[in-house]
Amino acid sequence: MAVNNLKKHYEDSLFDELHKKFKCNKMQVPGLKKITLNMGLGGAAVADKKQVQEALEHLELIAGQKPVITLTKKSIAGFKIREGWPIGVKVTLRGDKMWDFVQRLVFIALPRVRDFRGLSRKSFDGRGNYSLGIKEHVVFPEIDYNKANQTRGLDVTFTTSSMNNDQAYELLSGLLFPFKDKIAAQQRED
Repeated sequence: MAVNNLKKHYEDSLFDELHKKFKCNKMQVPGLKKITLNMGLGGAAVADKKQVQEALEHLELIAGQKPVITLTKKSIAGFKIREGWPIGVKVTLRGDKMWDFVQRLVFIALPRVRDFRGLSRKSFDGRGNYSLGIKEHVVFPEIDYNKANQTRGLDVTFTTSSMNNDQAYELLSGLLFPFKDKIAAQQRED
């Protein structure tokens, strides 16, 4: 199934499908509320302050809006980290930017991940939220691999309005997230 716009797909068909499947009122139909992107830098940020600036620029390109710098909450002598030092960058996406990010993640970034076998169903938190980690942020087309000094990991958390994992799974599957079990079922059909 080819979908040009996931937001339109959700509003036009998926919303009604979920409404019928879960037999709930329209206010209880699962939907995406926000997406949080986090790029932790760890010791690299302490050793070289330019790492924070580069991560800030790259996450801004990926997200389409300006991220904030996360600071350490306490000093840890063993890691040579002091309270208030920059340690990462994060951004929260809502509305059209959120839907644009989902579109790029599902159709462009995830297919570019090396040895990608699908997303795990075990990454739900029990309350309908889903988290995934991307090992190399350069899978996004906005990042020029040749100009990136270092490849960094990216944590992505999808916050949904569903109350349990099953509803969230149906929502994300309907949004064409490539879960391992869906990919395996498609391969058996072929």
